[in-house]
Amino acid sequence: MLNIAFQMDPITGVNVNADSTFDIALECFTRGHAIWVYGPGDLALNGQRVSASAQKVKRLQRVQGEHVELEAPQELDLHTMDVVFLRQDPPFDMSYITSTHILEHLQPEVLVVNDPRHVRDAPEKLFVTHFEGLMPPTLITSSEKRIRAFFEAHGRDIVVKPLFGNGGAGVFRVRESTENLASLVELFAQISRDPLMAQAFVPDVTNGDKRVILVDGEPAGAINRVPAKGEVRANMHVGGQAMASELSPRDLEICAAIGPELKRRGLVFVGIDVIGNYLTEINVTSPTGIQELRRFSGIDVSAMLADWIETKRAG
Repeated sequence: MLNIAFQMDPITGVNVNADSTFDIALECFTRGHAIWVYGPGDLALNGQRVSASAQKVKRLQRVQGEHVELEAPQELDLHTMDVVFLRQDPPFDMSYITSTHILEHLQPEVLVVNDPRHVRDAPEKLFVTHFEGLMPPTLITSSEKRIRAFFEAHGRDIVVKPLFGNGGAGVFRVRESTENLASLVELFAQISRDPLMAQAFVPDVTNGDKRVILVDGEPAGAINRVPAKGEVRANMHVGGQAMASELSPRDLEICAAIGPELKRRGLVFVGIDVIGNYLTEINVTSPTGIQELRRFSGIDVSAMLADWIETKRAG
């Protein structure tokens, strides 16, 4: 039996038929492992010791509203855990970054998935830029002037989005005219000091934004997320529809290019986004899609991850 803690958003509010973290926790619980849950705000670092106000899971089942029974909160020494899953959702802000610094104190005695240092060093839209030839033409800047020049250079049809956004929030397609671009840049500047990302529009997005899941650097499977009519965003948070998909030769080529680096960095559970022939994001913070993948293909990523941590800890 392993002692496993999940740093996650409140488990009481998850959708048991969609949430990837719940699915992983349920697989581990069903195997007889002891499970604790806590949020990033429950962490504490006292000297070199990391603890959390955590709750042990007494019951976990796939029955919405009755899916979890928890013990009373207790101060849990996280150094007594075998595994800690870093699984809270973005935003990837200073709170998130601070939690990765704290969790580093657990290593190497505790297995942290994904490795917190490399989660911090691999922002999902920036990390892609280290792999030449895989992503569409991309500009990262705070300059309206540069975005205008990029717009003209790439067919007067681009997508502009916040660099550290998630779930499809704040994604805009700018085409034909830039008459609203100044207002858009001003709006983002009022919300955040972070640069923006601009990318050449990839028409293949109408056919879907493929989510490919990798486990320890190897492709496990894929689903396709098709945008709703009139949308360019395929995220399921904004109405994208999940559909069955196969791994294409290009998908496998992309996975072969990035897989060894993911493995080297301890980025064990990763979801990449592929539109047409282009890699657009490498999701390392809190990848989703594993329940949809199992429904469409029978591929059980939660079981693969549980097998991986059991093998790792046994070694």
